[in-house]
Amino acid sequence: MNFRDWNEQQDLTQFLHHEARLLDEHRWDEWQKLFTPDGLYWVPLVHGQADHLNHASLFCEDALLRSMRARRLEQARAYSQQPPTRTVHVLGNIALEARDDAGCTVRSTFLLLEWRKTEQRTFGGSVLHTLRRADDGWRIQTKRIDLVNCDAPHEALQVFL
Repeated sequence: MNFRDWNEQQDLTQFLHHEARLLDEHRWDEWQKLFTPDGLYWVPLVHGQADHLNHASLFCEDALLRSMRARRLEQARAYSQQPPTRTVHVLGNIALEARDDAGCTVRSTFLLLEWRKTEQRTFGGSVLHTLRRADDGWRIQTKRIDLVNCDAPHEALQVFL
């Protein structure tokens, strides 16, 4: 790994940590701005799912759907958010998978602890970010989250993973 690669790896790592912090702090508007206009947030329903068009998914959200869910989470009268859900993301194994002139693909692993009402839940898996270069940094074109237990029964998933 040369110096340029190391700097790029550090830049990408900081970007992913910043994204996780925005999610944990419920800074939905700032998080939304990390996506390209056509950005996709996708959580497949089964392992090895090839696409989001021909199969059901746990989440498959464009800008409009992400925004709608964020607004629901912010509603003062949202019963499911009384008290508000608390989360902490732990990221690891961040690796640059591919790069081209337009951007890069980064794979990482994550653990998410969620505290909701009186119950703590844990989620884990791998994340594949397809990132595009922008004038002021990186933008997410696709965020694919493969949960280890994606095919298990889940109580309502409300938080962004």
